[in-house]
Amino acid sequence: MTVNSWSLSESDGIAELVLDVPGRSHNVLSREVLAELDQVLATIEGRPLHGLIIRSAKPRSFIAGADVHEFRRILDAARAAELTRAGQLVLRRLNLLPYPTLALIQGPCLGGGLELALACSYRIASDSERTIFGLPEVKLGIHPGFGGTVRLPALIGPLSALSLMLSGRTIAARQARKLGLVDECVPERHLLVAARTRLKRVPPKGRPPWHQAWLAAPWLRPYVGAYMRRQLRARVDCNHYPAPCRLLGLWARQGSLEAEALSCAELVVTATSRHLVRLFELSEELKRSARTGSVSPARHIHVIGAGVMGADIAAWAAYKGFSVSLQDREPKALGLAVKRAHALFADKLRGRSAQAARDRLFADLKGDGLGGADLVIEAIIEDRDAKRGLLAEVERKVSEQTVIATNTSSIPLDDLAADLRSPGRLVGLHFFNPVAKMQLIEIIAGTSTTDSALARARSFAVALDRLPIDVQSAPGFLVNRALMPYLLEAVLLAEEGVSLADIDQAAVAFGMPMGPIALADTVGLDICLSVAKTLSAALGLPVPDLLARKVSAGELGKKSGRGFYVYPIKSPFFASKRPSPDPVISERLILRLLNEAARCLRCGVVPDADIVDIGLVYGTGFAPFRGGPLGYAETLGASEIKGRLTELSARFGERFLPDESWSQENLFARRVLRP
Repeated sequence: MTVNSWSLSESDGIAELVLDVPGRSHNVLSREVLAELDQVLATIEGRPLHGLIIRSAKPRSFIAGADVHEFRRILDAARAAELTRAGQLVLRRLNLLPYPTLALIQGPCLGGGLELALACSYRIASDSERTIFGLPEVKLGIHPGFGGTVRLPALIGPLSALSLMLSGRTIAARQARKLGLVDECVPERHLLVAARTRLKRVPPKGRPPWHQAWLAAPWLRPYVGAYMRRQLRARVDCNHYPAPCRLLGLWARQGSLEAEALSCAELVVTATSRHLVRLFELSEELKRSARTGSVSPARHIHVIGAGVMGADIAAWAAYKGFSVSLQDREPKALGLAVKRAHALFADKLRGRSAQAARDRLFADLKGDGLGGADLVIEAIIEDRDAKRGLLAEVERKVSEQTVIATNTSSIPLDDLAADLRSPGRLVGLHFFNPVAKMQLIEIIAGTSTTDSALARARSFAVALDRLPIDVQSAPGFLVNRALMPYLLEAVLLAEEGVSLADIDQAAVAFGMPMGPIALADTVGLDICLSVAKTLSAALGLPVPDLLARKVSAGELGKKSGRGFYVYPIKSPFFASKRPSPDPVISERLILRLLNEAARCLRCGVVPDADIVDIGLVYGTGFAPFRGGPLGYAETLGASEIKGRLTELSARFGERFLPDESWSQENLFARRVLRP
C-alpha cells in the first residue's frame, strides 16, 4: 500500500508521525487514512524507540474526526460494525506500542481525532483559541465508535466524560487541561519541545480524581446511570434521538469495545443518523461554496440600528474579528448595545482577546464609520418607508464599492431598492434572533442584486461562522413564509378552545424544539402580527382575531410579561404526564408548514429541496431527526401528504388545500447535495 497521508521521521530516538490528508483543509480519518496508519504502526512497533509523537502538518487543524461522507455508503449494520472494529484495532495497536506515545494537538481535535489522541499515552495541546476538543458524534445520531466510550471515562472520570459525549459540545484547550483530558497546554512555539521533554521524562499517565474514579465502581454504575438518565430525558427524547441514551446504557453496563462497535454500527444505519448526516454534509457544502471565488473580504462593518437585533449583529461581528461601528440616534440605545456586547465578549473570551474584541466595536452616534465601511447593515424597525429612506441616505455617504445590506424579515428587496441609484449593491442579510445562537442567515437577492454583492454577503456570513442560504426576494422569504402558517394555525386552534398545553405538547412530541404558542410569545406577538399582516396581503393568509386582540391589549409575550402565557412561568408549558393530545392538532400544524414549504420551492423562492430543509431546520428548529420538512414529506410520500391535506381542507377550510407541487414528479430533486 502506498502511504499518501502519513509521513514518518526519526530524531534522537523519538519518531514523529505527521498527518496531512491530501486535498483537504482538515485532516479526517477515512478508511484509507486509518489503513495507512495501521501499516506505519506495524513497521515501527518493533523499533527500539524512546517514544512517538503524532501531529498534524496542517497548521490550523489536528484531526476533525472521521470522514462523514463515508457514512452514506454504509448500508447495513454488519458492514458498519466491520469498519468500526477495524478502526478500533488500529487505535489498539497504537495504544499497545511498547514505548510512550504523545498526541501533539493544535486546532480542532474532534470525534475520531480525539479518540486517536486518547489512545496515546499523553496529550499536549496548543493554548490557541483555535484548539478545541469534543466528541460530537451524538449530533450525527451515533456515539463514539473507536474506543472513546471506554477510554474517555477512564481518563477523566465518568461524569465529566459522559457530560461531553452526551451533549456533543466542544471545550477549549485550557478547560481540557483542567479536566485532565490533556497533560499540558502550552504556546504553539513550545509544542515540540514540551513533547520531547515529556517523552524523555515519561511521567505517570493521567488518571481521574479519586471521587470520579469511585463513581465508576461496578456496584455504583447503575445508580449513576439512573441519575444521568433522568437528566438526559429532561432534554432529549430517546425515541427521536437514540444515540445519547444508547451511550449512557453502554457505560452503565460496563460496555466493552465490542459492545461499543455493535451499538455504533446499529445507529449508523438508522433514519435519524442518515437525516442528521445529510443535514451536516449540506451545511458544510454550503459553507464551502460560499468560501470559493476571489471575493475581497470585508474588514469594516457599519451597523445602523442599536436595537436588540442590530446590537447583537454588531457584537457578533466584532467577536468574530471585524472592525464594527454601530450607529443609532439614541445615545442610551448605543450604551445598552455596547453593554450587551461586552457581556458577550466576557462570556466567550478571556484576557487580551476580550479586550481586543471590545476595541473592535465602537459606538457611532453621528455615523462617521459609513465612509470607510466595506459592508453596511441596516437593522432598524420593520417599516418599508423608514428603511427605504434610510438606505437611500446611506448610499449617498458610502463608497461605490460598499455593499449595502438590509436585515428585513419580510419586505421584498425591490421595494426597498426603489430609491437607490445602484440597486445592484443592495442585498438582504436576514439574521435570526438570538444572533449568537441561531446559525442561519438568509442571503436575499432582489431582481437587480449583483452576483458580486451576493458573493460578498455569503463570504461575510461564513466568516461569522453562520450558514448562508440563497433566497429570492419574496414576501416572508423562506423561513418566515413557511413558519407563519404554522404559528397562525396554532392561534386558530387556541381560538377554537384547544388548550395551549395540548397545542405546544403536540408540536414538541412531533420533534419541534418548543411549541408554537411558546415560540410566538418568545418572538413577540407584535412582531408575529406585523409579519402576518405583511404576508396576509401578499399570500392571502387570514390573521386570527385573537392575535390582534392580544397585541391591542399590550399582551406581547415574554417581553411584556404576558402573552398567551403569563411570565415568569413557574412550571413547564405542559406536564409530562398529560395524556397525548389529539393527533389532528399535530397534523394541522405540521401540514400547513409542509404545504407552504413546498409552495416556496415551486414558486422559486429557493432553488432546491435541500435548501428548504436546511433553512427550516436551522431557521425554525424543524425536527432535525426527520430530515427537514421535505425530507419528512419524502418519507411519507407526496401522495400521502396530498391526501391528508385534502381531508383537512374538507374539515377546516381552504387554507389546507394542497399545493400543486405535491403532484410534481421532481418535487424532491436535490442538486446541492447529491444522494
